[in-house]
Amino acid sequence: MIKTIATALLGSLVAIAALADDKRPLVELKTDLGTVRVELYADKAPATVENFLQYVDSGFYNGVIFHRVIPGFMAQTGGHTFDFQEKETREPVVNESDNGLQNVRGTLSMARTEEPDSATSQFFINYGDNTRLDGSADKPGYTVFGKVVSGMEVVDRIGEEPRGLYRAFPDAPNTPVRILEAKRIDDSTVASKDQE
Repeated sequence: MIKTIATALLGSLVAIAALADDKRPLVELKTDLGTVRVELYADKAPATVENFLQYVDSGFYNGVIFHRVIPGFMAQTGGHTFDFQEKETREPVVNESDNGLQNVRGTLSMARTEEPDSATSQFFINYGDNTRLDGSADKPGYTVFGKVVSGMEVVDRIGEEPRGLYRAFPDAPNTPVRILEAKRIDDSTVASKDQE
């Protein structure tokens, strides 16, 4: 009887541990206009999420601005300081855009050049459903790797900022909107903040 209970308890603990492993990583982006929380699809874009978290954990995103904001389309960040200096990045990450995720409102995707495997640190948040950016087995797209779970109104506010002051960056807000701090959070942090 005791052995049966112990076996059942062990099985439950293993199941709980497996559930914990399945939790999606959460990241908080504190900006000049408010806080955005995102969850990451490590199960669908493992290399991209690992790359993004390395930048988060190193403090790379602290102080970068939203340098390309196009209302109705997307808000891009992750590479430039307030004076438009481009930060030095690590090696590019492999394109994972054929993962079945779509570029719809509130999702995060990696920015890249024409070369599919060129994404480094820059990412964007979709304002609308931009499924033309999706990838497939025969056409590389833009890798979706997360979504906004709270604070989309902050992202929308960024899109309402006046733009056009900077000739070299006409889509940058006239008053820089920075990511003040990017950090990992856990469910208990989210729960406690939501109750405040």
